[in-house]
Amino acid sequence: MLRLALILTVLLTLVATELSAAKPNIIVIMADDLGFGDVSCYGATALSTPHIDRLATEGLRFTSGYCSASTCTPTRYSFLTGTYAFRGERTGIAPPNAPAIIKPGTETVASILKRAGYTTAVIGKWHLGLGNANGPDWNGQLKPGPLEIGFDTCFLLPTTNDRVPQVYVKDHRVLNLDPADPLWVGSKKPNADHPTGLTHRESLKMDWSHGHNSTIHNGISRIGYYTGGHASRFRDEDLADKWVEKSVEFIEQNQDHPFFLFFASHDIHVPRMPHERFQGKTRLGFRGDSIIQLDWCVGELMKTLDRLQLSENTLVVFCSDNGPVLDDGYKDGAIEKIGTHRAAGPYSGGKYSVYEGGTRTPFITRWKGHIKPGVSDQMVSTIDLPASLAALADQKISSESCRDSFNILEALLGKADSPGRTELVQQNNGNNGTYALRAGDWKLHRYDKKTARNVVVEQQLENTIVPQFQLFHLEDDPAEQTDVAAEYPEVTERLKQRLNQIITSKGSRPELQTVDQ
Repeated sequence: MLRLALILTVLLTLVATELSAAKPNIIVIMADDLGFGDVSCYGATALSTPHIDRLATEGLRFTSGYCSASTCTPTRYSFLTGTYAFRGERTGIAPPNAPAIIKPGTETVASILKRAGYTTAVIGKWHLGLGNANGPDWNGQLKPGPLEIGFDTCFLLPTTNDRVPQVYVKDHRVLNLDPADPLWVGSKKPNADHPTGLTHRESLKMDWSHGHNSTIHNGISRIGYYTGGHASRFRDEDLADKWVEKSVEFIEQNQDHPFFLFFASHDIHVPRMPHERFQGKTRLGFRGDSIIQLDWCVGELMKTLDRLQLSENTLVVFCSDNGPVLDDGYKDGAIEKIGTHRAAGPYSGGKYSVYEGGTRTPFITRWKGHIKPGVSDQMVSTIDLPASLAALADQKISSESCRDSFNILEALLGKADSPGRTELVQQNNGNNGTYALRAGDWKLHRYDKKTARNVVVEQQLENTIVPQFQLFHLEDDPAEQTDVAAEYPEVTERLKQRLNQIITSKGSRPELQTVDQ
């Protein structure tokens, strides 16, 4: 009997080990406004990012890793839902009082993994709206939100930190809100004496350059207005520490069963106000200091996995929601101190544009003992994570869900000869008719508006008139400097038709190509 018991124990241990290996923990670290050339493993020399570099050394570094849009809200929408944001409603950059953009019950990467037995959490920047059609009830229950689309828990910056309010949201409530000091958020000045970046500019510790000149909090003026909620307000300098603190708590609490953590950093989005211990640590100003703060966050998560002996049973994905921008509304020295640093690496454009610099970003996967370290030139995108992680968790997705998410799991894991994407639609923001289609080495730009378009001059965006369609050959012209549409009319026409087909179709996921086409 003792021998039988020992055999059963060994067998159960083997089965448990096999199941554990089949269902690794998953952490997606999404940086904010981080460019292809902003970290040292992608060529940056003006600063060092040793923890992100370690991820790349121990995992797979992609040279054609993409987000699906060059602004935050549409990329986050597409990452969670596996559907291009131009198919949705209100998917442009969300205002402070935006209601929930992803409707309750929508299949998301979180709901898929929850169905597979994962405990799920999002910690960090949300910026996908909260509440019903009337918008957030800041003094009541903030629902629907993440918990209605598959997350078990959340700890959020509800919008983005250049927009009001500067409070944390824990699950359905503003954290530490005093009922005697209710929180009000609006788009109009609440009274004539309300301090703003216009009326009290001399009091600011970080001046604004454009736009961000409404309500002042912590010496920084923001987009939008709010009053009250003083006990619940946070300090900008403490954001990164709070994300790490809550993420470590979540990992520790769920170390004995599969978990999915979406770590949604606010670095390096404006206002760039890193903790004092990082300020002045680079020669690039607060923008560079925020990059090394982001790197520290990555290091703390990796240190936690090592301490809990979870590194070999955790798939880590590192990415960014869009490419870089220098002056995004504040005078923080980003332009003056840029020097020879190329935030987008060899690519043109950045945030707000469909040039490569807007959507081609750092993209790294690490699963120790399962992913062979190296470099991959396969095309992968954050929009593919729902279908790919569904495959990893052995979950099926319906034809109504994740309509543009490809199962490229084997490419993400670095399996030999496993292809990534062959084509990808890129957009700038919401549903405004600015698109690009990368197909192999060809890249087609499409600008539907008959107004000025964004082009790139000295790493910043300027407005000029360009043709509605432009064609570039990325292998010969990675910086997209030479429009060859007139030289290759057949390629241009083929990609125009294909882009239109994708935009007007139900979805581009391969399984849907025979449905309603």
